[in-house]
Amino acid sequence: MTRSTGAVPVAAARGPQGRRRTVRQFVPPQHGAWAMLLVPWLAGVLVAGFHWAHLPLLGAWFTGYLLSYYVLQAVKTRKLARFKAQVLLYGPVTAALGLLVVAVRPPVLAYAPAYALLLAVNVFHARRRRERALLNDLIFVVQSCLMVLVAATVAGLGISSVMSAFTAVLLYFTGTVLYVKTMIRERGNAAYRKASVVYHACALAAATLLSIPAAAVFLLLLVRAIVLPRYRPAPKHVGIIEIVASALVLITAVAA
Repeated sequence: MTRSTGAVPVAAARGPQGRRRTVRQFVPPQHGAWAMLLVPWLAGVLVAGFHWAHLPLLGAWFTGYLLSYYVLQAVKTRKLARFKAQVLLYGPVTAALGLLVVAVRPPVLAYAPAYALLLAVNVFHARRRRERALLNDLIFVVQSCLMVLVAATVAGLGISSVMSAFTAVLLYFTGTVLYVKTMIRERGNAAYRKASVVYHACALAAATLLSIPAAAVFLLLLVRAIVLPRYRPAPKHVGIIEIVASALVLITAVAA
């Protein structure tokens, strides 16, 4: 993860190189996180139906993620001043957008205890500099997928209306955590590869209960978990494959 230095000197902010440096300071290099943020929101909105409050919800969702990232970085490094600029930028924006959503749909507050508990687990791992731990990654998956339910609540519907979509994205992103580890951080780890294959086989069995298209997509995901670790594609290609997989899961989640 990159380290921020807070405020950007005027000289450094000039020109393309300075602008890129500014972006790096305020946007974390966590490319996979954006799919985990966007896909559950889209699944919830497309299944439950669009309400204008979904737009500030999306804004609060994105800025809330950015805020939590830099707060956790501050917890990890014990240097809040280093991330003061980011916290002061994203904090008020997240609060303002979040309050607007709450004003429109007060029942969304029911999710606050769950998110607070999950965030506490993130803080626990950050304090121990173990934010890449498997449990912490799975906690982020749960946090992200809960947005399917939140989107339904914002639309004024019960969560039962989106449970199939929630299940599909939860099954997918949980498996992605295991699969991506076998491709990058745990490459060559036989135990992780076995866990990934076993999980994807179980996910396929669960997906067959959702729909035939979902079963077909999860069959492809199982094949990719079995075959691709043998060829060790570059991280860039792993990311491209996951973009396609995310789109397919989204389509089946909406159609289920």
